[in-house]
Amino acid sequence: MGLSYLPEQGQTPLDPEYLSGLRLVGVTTKLQLDELEQLNIQSAMTWLISNPPKHDSLLAEKFIKSLHKRMFGDVWNWAGNFRRVDTNIGVEWWKIPSELKVLMDDAQFWLEHNTYPREEWAIRIKHRLVSIHCFPNGNGRHSRLFADLLINNFGNLPYFTWGAHAKLDEYATRTNYITSLREADLGNYRPLVQFALN
Repeated sequence: MGLSYLPEQGQTPLDPEYLSGLRLVGVTTKLQLDELEQLNIQSAMTWLISNPPKHDSLLAEKFIKSLHKRMFGDVWNWAGNFRRVDTNIGVEWWKIPSELKVLMDDAQFWLEHNTYPREEWAIRIKHRLVSIHCFPNGNGRHSRLFADLLINNFGNLPYFTWGAHAKLDEYATRTNYITSLREADLGNYRPLVQFALN
């Protein structure tokens, strides 16, 4: 008896409840959804090249929300809106605005006082942002692009490569990323910075 009854990679059917808020009809698999989200993210990146954000607007709730909407607004109705339910990841939903304000204030303070090298500064903000878990979905991708914008705008450095130079397969890259995030959870940011730079 083989495993032919299992869905192929990416062909996993999506839960109908998960699909509430989807702007497009006919999406039934994770692979289809991933492709649509990636197209939306690429569109957002193209827009960012033509409309680079100003320094003074980046460290603000308004920009955090608008970036998420640019990245996922063609796919999800709730894109750019904070989640309104508690999840097993992140702060309680009603604390999101206040926790985000504390993070943006910390980010500004660290920037003004050169508390960390620019790469670590951007990665610490990325890590805190994903830990708050502002949105129903897309928080990891959103926080990585936000870190890219920070390092480019405030450090005059290229976007992070997020493990692309390591030339590992997708599973190994994701494993390294998750391991680095767990180290950051413990206060050790070096592996996450190195992952972002490799």
